[in-house]
Amino acid sequence: MRKEEKQEIVLALAEQIKSYGNFYIADTADLSVEKINGIRRKCFDQGIAMQVAKNSLIEKALIEAGIDSEELKSVLKGASTLLFSEVGNAPAKLIKQLRKEGDKPVLKAAYIQETAFVGDNQLDALVNLKSKNELIADVIAALQSPAKNVISALQSGGNTVSGLLKALEDRG
Repeated sequence: MRKEEKQEIVLALAEQIKSYGNFYIADTADLSVEKINGIRRKCFDQGIAMQVAKNSLIEKALIEAGIDSEELKSVLKGASTLLFSEVGNAPAKLIKQLRKEGDKPVLKAAYIQETAFVGDNQLDALVNLKSKNELIADVIAALQSPAKNVISALQSGGNTVSGLLKALEDRG
């Protein structure tokens, strides 16, 4: 591979790292072509981009993307597959699902919202991470709850202030 081709790959990987914001580094070594293709299909179905690259090119792409993490660089040994997703826990859920069928892929590391998670032992924690949209929904639900209580109290207690106060007292 020529130097220009390597630079194009580095720039493309760096762009993916920047645009997705979340990526996983997994070990898919020793999997058959059939299994790799099956993983690619599942990734595509779940909005996850899968890219296999040399470790040296991944390391250069990390630097190009402005990620200077020794933790991530330390896992770049052996075969490495990158999984990119806009939803931080989607690749973790996919890896967990795939692990029911075999012992690979193995999670080497993940980079979620500027935080590095290193090691396969982090998989359960990553599966349970809430996405940004899930957190926003939780906040909205928490904010709506008091408003619903007031509206309900107004409807059940009549339109008088004393009726409202009585209904709120009854609710505790």
